[in-house]
Amino acid sequence: MNYLEFEKPLAEIEGKAEELRAMARANKEMDVAKEAEALDRKAETLLRDLYKDLTPWRKCQVARHPDRPHCKDYIETLFTEFTPLAGDRAFAEDLAIMGGLARFNDQPVVVIGHERGHDTKTRIERNFGMARPEGYRKAIRLMDLADRFGLPVVSLIDTSGAYPGKGAEERGQAEAIARSTEKCLSLGVPMVCIVLGEGGSGGAVAIAAGNRVAMLEHSVYSVISPEGCASILWKDAEKMREAAEALRLTAHDLQKLGVIDRIIKEPVGGAQRGRKETIDAVGKALEAMLKELKGKKRDTLIKERRTKFLEMGSKGLAA
Repeated sequence: MNYLEFEKPLAEIEGKAEELRAMARANKEMDVAKEAEALDRKAETLLRDLYKDLTPWRKCQVARHPDRPHCKDYIETLFTEFTPLAGDRAFAEDLAIMGGLARFNDQPVVVIGHERGHDTKTRIERNFGMARPEGYRKAIRLMDLADRFGLPVVSLIDTSGAYPGKGAEERGQAEAIARSTEKCLSLGVPMVCIVLGEGGSGGAVAIAAGNRVAMLEHSVYSVISPEGCASILWKDAEKMREAAEALRLTAHDLQKLGVIDRIIKEPVGGAQRGRKETIDAVGKALEAMLKELKGKKRDTLIKERRTKFLEMGSKGLAA
């Protein structure tokens, strides 16, 4: 288990419990069951207290936790007959965005998502989930395919933002993001989106302009990272806590503002402590959102989606 900064007291208690059990395994005559159980109860209470009222900055930390399930985990668990499609047919394949044809509850769909990777090797291969222009052009290609064959689009968002490198800018990063966002808004099929961890800036919204947008309870969605915001406003990245508060990037804030439609509850301690429960909850949310959109005509879907984004932010401004 990887522990976050604010989880250090929890790490100490759980570490002591594990030490006792390790000693008991080494010496069969030792009976430490009661002591270990007492520590487990103490750790459980502390975990609940820590996650009872997380600050926006702590939510950012949880959203970035390396042990959270990522796009690939959801696709492998919730979808069947997944057939990945690669390349943008213009420049290259971008592993930061994965997508293809699949079945969800036996319904044919197109699924697209940011994939961060799960270890050093795959994180480098996937560029930590930061897509280049070819990744967004691949997403456009997949959405075109969905529109042509009348397949719903499922989008799984988890990125700190689009890759800001020189090569990406030379190949038209901003144009690719804009065209991908435009494609989302013009789709004549249902599009449902879920923010799994981080939803960073245009890199996220490029595949998140759907009819229904949901967020996991401890995920975040914002125009810029707290560190980036603090660097611009205060010339000090260490003011990221104040920036996180000001950005109103939590699921509860964004639901009040009408930016998202649904919050998906996470297990106590975050998705990383209950991967199966979290993936199951995401599956139920996807099922419900697709059901809400089933049978709607092309013009209705486009009109509702455009209206949704034009009105975004008008709710809760006085709060």
